[in-house]
Amino acid sequence: MKKISVKKGEILQRKGELNSKVYKVHSGLLRSYSIDEQGKEHIFLFAPEDWIIADNSAKDVPSELYIDALEDTECDVINRYENLVLDPLKLMKRMAVLQNRVTMLMSASAIDRYDHFLRTYPKIVQRVSQKMIASYLGITPEALSRVKKESHRKR
Repeated sequence: MKKISVKKGEILQRKGELNSKVYKVHSGLLRSYSIDEQGKEHIFLFAPEDWIIADNSAKDVPSELYIDALEDTECDVINRYENLVLDPLKLMKRMAVLQNRVTMLMSASAIDRYDHFLRTYPKIVQRVSQKMIASYLGITPEALSRVKKESHRKR
C-alpha cells in the first residue's frame, strides 16, 4: 500500500486498462464513471473521505470504468490482488450502497433516488456540480431541478 496525492482532474484509471488497484480516500473526492457511445458520462460512484473506489473487473479483464479526482485528493493505493486488507465494515458499506443504487435505478422514482443520494452522500452535495448529481441519478440536469423543487416541497 502506498499513499499518493492526486490533483483535481487527474485520471487514475481509464476504460480498457488492466487495473488492479483500489483507492482508499483520506481527503478529497474521487468518482468512477463510464462514457457511452454518444460521449455522455454516467457516474457510477462517488468516493469522499473514508470511502474506497475501484473497478471490479477480473485480473486480466480490461476495466470498464474511469476513475478521476474531482478535488485534490490524498489516498492510499492498494493492489487488490496482493495484501488487500480493507476495513470489512467499509467494504460492506460500499457493497450495500451499490446494491441499493442498482435496486433504486430499476424501481425508484427520481425524487426517491435524489433523497437517497442526499442520505448516502450528505457531505458532497455542495462539492459536486448539479450535472454530476443528475448523471449519478440517471436524469437530465433539467429533471434534477424539478426533482429538487419537489423534494423540498415534500419536506
